Amino acid sequence: MTPVRRVEGVAVALRRDNVDTDQLLPARFLKVPRQQGYGGFLLHDLRHDAEGRPVDGMPLNDPAHAGAKVLVARRAFGVGSSREAAVYALVDFGIGAVVAASFGDIFAANAANNGLITAEVAEADIEVLLAAVATEGTAVVDLESCTVTSGRLTAPFTIDPVRRTKLLNGWDDLDLTLSHHDAVTAFVAADRIARPWAQEIPEVSGR
Repeated sequence: MTPVRRVEGVAVALRRDNVDTDQLLPARFLKVPRQQGYGGFLLHDLRHDAEGRPVDGMPLNDPAHAGAKVLVARRAFGVGSSREAAVYALVDFGIGAVVAASFGDIFAANAANNGLITAEVAEADIEVLLAAVATEGTAVVDLESCTVTSGRLTAPFTIDPVRRTKLLNGWDDLDLTLSHHDAVTAFVAADRIARPWAQEIPEVSGR
């Protein structure tokens, strides 16, 4: 995974609470092979009416938001089922960071494993940030300083420190474990001395 330190570019203000994973990627699209990409299905049923026509006023349908990199929403973004494909839809669409007042925990974990920043902004700031993004049309999400900026507005955000470390280094869960190699090796060596009786007993040949 490529390290992520900063995401900047076109930003979209999605003034919605409780955007769940079934909205992000409706279940019927899960049968599509991953290699075909899920970006075209992102928020499909919110972006289209029952006849499949684009919904007027839906921010992601606005040509001005083409190539969006940052999505700003309200509370409880990514709640619902644990489907990782909801993250795939955002990443395949081109979104590199989602800013919201809160996130579904499993969604945030899946996001970190796929290079997507989940920046949690205080509710006191989120409406101001939504307004700024709607006016400016761009935003910068800086993972090193943990700030999101749009125009003259800069707001701090929080993110789980382990997920932040993984994103900054481009690590998956295995890489994270390997980063503790020296500590694990030292523990094993000390444990062999402290608990020799707990070590594996070699098989005796001929038995």
